[in-house]
Amino acid sequence: MTLRRLLLTATLGLSLSAGAFADDFPDRALTLVVPWPAGGAYDLAARLMAEHANDYLGAPLVVQNVTGAAGSTGVRQVAEADADGYTLGMMGTHAIAQSYMNPNATPLEALDPLVFIGPEPAALAVASDTDITDIATYLQALQEAPGSIINGNDSPGGFSYIAASMLESQFDVSLTKIPYQGYAPTVSALLSGEVMSALLPIPLLADQHAAGQLTLLGVAADARHPFAPEVPTFKEQGYDFVAEDFFMLYLPDDVPDERREALASMFYSLLEDDAFQAAASEVGLVIAPRPQQATATYLSQRADEVYTLLEAAHLVDASLTR
Repeated sequence: MTLRRLLLTATLGLSLSAGAFADDFPDRALTLVVPWPAGGAYDLAARLMAEHANDYLGAPLVVQNVTGAAGSTGVRQVAEADADGYTLGMMGTHAIAQSYMNPNATPLEALDPLVFIGPEPAALAVASDTDITDIATYLQALQEAPGSIINGNDSPGGFSYIAASMLESQFDVSLTKIPYQGYAPTVSALLSGEVMSALLPIPLLADQHAAGQLTLLGVAADARHPFAPEVPTFKEQGYDFVAEDFFMLYLPDDVPDERREALASMFYSLLEDDAFQAAASEVGLVIAPRPQQATATYLSQRADEVYTLLEAAHLVDASLTR
């Protein structure tokens, strides 16, 4: 073999090896951006996935909390990240709402939905010293004295803010809404008596309800929640009111197809894992994964629903109307 052929063979071998390694994805840690502080339901779901990620991704999953602007700061960080598949985000109703409420927020078109994780129904909770024991009494108090109930919620655009606005719109009442940066601070404000009510995911409230530190008045879903099975739904109390958030993984736009498809398959398998499902159930998370195309369809449908709700509540920015 001549020297030239030896060099050519070596070069070809290096090229093939480089190509093989280039397709060996992921070969380092991935980052999952959570747009809310530690301690909330989004953070809980993300960290639970991180515990099980290595078995399915073959690489660590690092959770990064990027807070601010009712979730918009974290969404923007993911949208502007390198489109190499190593940065993902977790989103819910907040990302849809911000895209219609805030002209500076990231548009939905810049986000690539990956895998639907599951729904997150809210419940209406009141502080233990309010003497309000059911939804009828709660609504009556607001009808008799608009703004008399101080409600803790996210900044405008966050799910608990939207849920509170939905309640105001549907029942023609007015709350005094106080914004907090995430669910955990809102729960603390409710327990301390700083606010009188909040619409939040049940897993964050069930233990305090059982201990008598607050009172769950009703579940804003079609069915009761297993963490508080004694608490009736709004519908059971005569009020057709549903306020449900969701968890979804997404990527920045333009991630290569093969990497997007690989991640969708990996995460869907992780979410279907029996051990993961059992661990999620123990902390009150409802896991109902959907594959990539079904996830994209859900996001489109949910965007239409949220837009209609925001429009009815006069929360759509004039520059973002359809």
